[in-house]
Amino acid sequence: MIRILIADDHDVVRSGLRAILEAQEGWSVVAEAADGKEAVEKAIEMKPDIAILDYSLPIANGAEITRQIRVRLPDVEVLIFTMHDSDDVVLDLLSAGARGYLLKSDARKFLITAVECLAGHKPFFTGKVSERLLETYLATNRESVLSPREKGVVQLLAEGKSNKTIADTLAISQKTVETHRAAAMRKLNLDSTAALVRYAVRNKFVEP
Repeated sequence: MIRILIADDHDVVRSGLRAILEAQEGWSVVAEAADGKEAVEKAIEMKPDIAILDYSLPIANGAEITRQIRVRLPDVEVLIFTMHDSDDVVLDLLSAGARGYLLKSDARKFLITAVECLAGHKPFFTGKVSERLLETYLATNRESVLSPREKGVVQLLAEGKSNKTIADTLAISQKTVETHRAAAMRKLNLDSTAALVRYAVRNKFVEP
């Protein structure tokens, strides 16, 4: 039996994935989630074998969710399911602990194979991910790249959340929120929160 969690903010996407996955003998979708917070909660509650996560979920993006799941449930494999074919996104996800990356445009062709690979604790990637990119990630310390927690804070800022709401959502202090915001601005060489929000939108931390 392969137990699967699906997290996507679109009902039709979750329904379509469930239908495809549960058509496979011995596969069961044990939980669904519509946002990042719910995805983490359902993962902790149901302990799936594989979590299929949309990268651009509300409240917390795929990288932040991956980080939280992998810390609490290191045996759960994460497959990111996204429309974004971006090297920076992939690097972010690898850093967070994801071992699968599937473009939504490739789902019909590769979804079953991707789940089978992760069920066997083998990585699966499509899109622009290549051996070269993986080697670059492993060999390079990219200090300019935001940490998963910094990206989580920036995403919530871009969604219009207050420091207090961000602190409550991520279970950190408001002072820590400010620290992460300042660190992100410094790394990106930005001089205002408005510029940080524009960066988040441009780099698809949130849906436009």
